[in-house]
Amino acid sequence: MLSKIALGLLMVGGLNWGLVGLLNFDLVAFIFGSQQNMFARIVYVVIGLSALLAAPLIFAPQSDSNMKSGGM
Repeated sequence: MLSKIALGLLMVGGLNWGLVGLLNFDLVAFIFGSQQNMFARIVYVVIGLSALLAAPLIFAPQSDSNMKSGGM
């Protein structure tokens, strides 16, 4: 469950970086007012922590049932 939450947050972070790269638009900063806003900084930290949490998934062996269902 925690892995799925981390991956969801990584999707938010990835979409945000995509918007920054393509349109120079930071969605998190837009929602919270600026990058310096405390809540925006918390969101950035939580997304960063989710990346650290999800990093071991790269090296986790996948079972056949996970590969067939597309799940984790």
